[in-house]
Amino acid sequence: MAERFSQKHQRVRPNSNEEQVVRRVKEHFERSLIKVGGHVAGSVAALEHPADNDALNYGEVFLRDNVPVMIYLLTQKRYDIVKQFLSVCLDLQSTTYQTRGVFPTSFVEEQGELIADYGQRSIGRITSADASLWWPILCWLYVRRSGDRSFGTSQRVQRGVQLLLDLVLHPTFEGTPVLFVPDCSFMIDRPMDVWGAPLEVEVLLYACLRSCIELMELSRKQQVSRLLDQRLVLTRQWVHDLRQFLLKHYWVTSKTMQVLRRRPTEQYGEDQHQNEFNVQPQVVPSWLQDWLENRGGYLIGNIRTGRPDFRFYSLGNSLACMFGVLTAPQQRALFRLVLHNRQHLMAQMPMRICHPPMYGSEWENKTGSDPKNWPWSYHNGGALAKPPLVLWGINSVA
Repeated sequence: MAERFSQKHQRVRPNSNEEQVVRRVKEHFERSLIKVGGHVAGSVAALEHPADNDALNYGEVFLRDNVPVMIYLLTQKRYDIVKQFLSVCLDLQSTTYQTRGVFPTSFVEEQGELIADYGQRSIGRITSADASLWWPILCWLYVRRSGDRSFGTSQRVQRGVQLLLDLVLHPTFEGTPVLFVPDCSFMIDRPMDVWGAPLEVEVLLYACLRSCIELMELSRKQQVSRLLDQRLVLTRQWVHDLRQFLLKHYWVTSKTMQVLRRRPTEQYGEDQHQNEFNVQPQVVPSWLQDWLENRGGYLIGNIRTGRPDFRFYSLGNSLACMFGVLTAPQQRALFRLVLHNRQHLMAQMPMRICHPPMYGSEWENKTGSDPKNWPWSYHNGGALAKPPLVLWGINSVA
């Protein structure tokens, strides 16, 4: 009887042709891999793209897009492709005065010549910041997974690390340990008012610096260098200061918001530390208290003088968990927040990249009326149900 009951209530999965789907996915993936210099070096942005527009770059290899591709290849033990990709990016690291140390956003081989984009060909002509920060992370993952320590300690890799550190650790007019970047300079490559110290870039910077430390430690075990030791001390201190800064100024809960509303403003002097960025209580959005609930917490999108960005960016917060910026209790608070607000975050995307989206005049002013940043678009909130167009006074959408 128990056997009949088990058979009756056993869930039967309908035939979804899963094996055929998986096989086709693998076939498409292999088609996306292209060769550079006779060796497979990465995956193109898209297999099918308008052939009548030669200006489009769907056939190029993007560094940021290939990070998950290379991680997948590492799990498949196809280390030669990952090494070739890292090597090509390293060969294309900029040595010119203006962009010295920057890794290319994308590259492509045309008629035997390797062409890289450092922002001079991109829409808006903005140099990508996240591409450069991803390279040391991927390099350290490759060295750890493959055991190829000789690649990590090679002179060209160590030189590439030092060039990148010279770039991101260079003294600026910004006194905080964050990396200051313009709008459109990372994954959100359309104007979304994310200029300054956006969360995703700062979390990537934290992981980048930690990976650089690991790579430099490999070299230090082989040879003693006073300059390398000094760079290690400086980088470790920068990592510590950056994490403390993120946890102090970006992490918010219902309790920290109550404190923020009571902080004094217009403080001057070295001993005044309650409101360093002179944030007025009026800038705290009305939706934030319900969003946080009692036990939720998250890292806000940006901190700027008087203008913190309280929007929730899912990728930056997820990377903060992966890279160890957040403590275990803070990670639990973040997951509780996502669970509490799942009706706002989970839908067709399946998860919003940014919440809340911008509408009306805010969308016009902060995105420059960018037609690819409609409020339900990939950047501006995510593909949830489309709200009525009368909210923006728009008659039609292309």
